[in-house]
Amino acid sequence: MSMIDSQQATQIPKVPTESSRPTIVIEPSKGLISLRLGDLWEYRELFFFLIWRDVKVRYKQTVLGASWAIIQPVVQLVIFSIIFGRLAQIDSGDIPYPLFSIAGLLPWQYFSGAISQSANSLVNNAAMVRKVYFPRATVPASSAMAGLVDFSLAFIVLIGLMLWYRWSITLNVIVLPLFIALAMITALGVGFWLSALNAQYRDIRHATPFLVQVWLFATPIVYPSDLLSEGWRLVYALNPMVGVVEGFRWALLGTNPPSTMILISATVSILLFITGLAYFQSMERKFADVI
Repeated sequence: MSMIDSQQATQIPKVPTESSRPTIVIEPSKGLISLRLGDLWEYRELFFFLIWRDVKVRYKQTVLGASWAIIQPVVQLVIFSIIFGRLAQIDSGDIPYPLFSIAGLLPWQYFSGAISQSANSLVNNAAMVRKVYFPRATVPASSAMAGLVDFSLAFIVLIGLMLWYRWSITLNVIVLPLFIALAMITALGVGFWLSALNAQYRDIRHATPFLVQVWLFATPIVYPSDLLSEGWRLVYALNPMVGVVEGFRWALLGTNPPSTMILISATVSILLFITGLAYFQSMERKFADVI
């Protein structure tokens, strides 16, 4: 063998043997509650890819594209303004009813869309769940987070109405991101519960639209929570979206600050998120078999 052949031979890369390859051990959750948030951070690139995929698929091959994110709240706003503002004459105080309604409709539209998408996310991604390992919580979480794109677009409608009615913004607006985060936490918590249950019981697919409709009228979107007596408001605040909607209005429109209601709703939202993620991950090992 010549010197050139011997040099080329030494440049051939070695094929890694079984002993030299890294070993990855997949273990079930330990303890009563093990949220494993570190796993979600480790797979963050997959998480962002799933969000981007959900956004693209939602408006793929549509004529109006992302304009649907604006059309839907506008149509609902017109219907609510006619039925509840004109016919039922719901008292919205000093705030024009269309502005009062859209301030509650936007966070609700994000929440309802997020839980509807999350509930079916595992079943819709069954092929991926069966083939490879990754934190399954990224699937419903990405479906819930993708709705923030629609929320951002629909927010233009609210800004336009505030300019139309010449409604000034107060310093309360600096806490608005906190209520958006509270809506996200609530949507994630409910999404974890529904997606895990839907993997085993397909009735959840049919029950989710009914749940969203009932939850809509149990939330102060078309009416103010002031219609209830003080004692009932504390019970009413167990609905986590009550604090989100009332806080959203307070931050943007300067309504009375419902401090106690927000505190109760925020507590329920956090509990929903923790218990939802814990239940989801406790059922994670069964998903590939039951989907």
